[in-house]
Amino acid sequence: MAHTRSAKKMIHVIGEQRSHNRAIKSAVKTYIDKAEELLSGKEPEPAKEAVQKASVALDKAAHKGIIHPNNAARHKSRLMKKYNVAFPPAKAQS
Repeated sequence: MAHTRSAKKMIHVIGEQRSHNRAIKSAVKTYIDKAEELLSGKEPEPAKEAVQKASVALDKAAHKGIIHPNNAARHKSRLMKKYNVAFPPAKAQS
């Protein structure tokens, strides 16, 4: 248990930061789950939008230091790989 007044204040501040960070992590996971769910469907447009939203959420969380930047990059890469498998890009005609 904290003894000094400043230590008690910091326990309070850290608790608020932790709950804020957990909310953002939960939102990021929800975006990822929704994107993966839409990737199993047959429509590319909603899936593309969901992947973009998940990518933005991952970038924001990484920028704020809530998740590690490599963690965000790994999740984004996996999402894009799943998207490209589900909806292959049209090959260019030469």
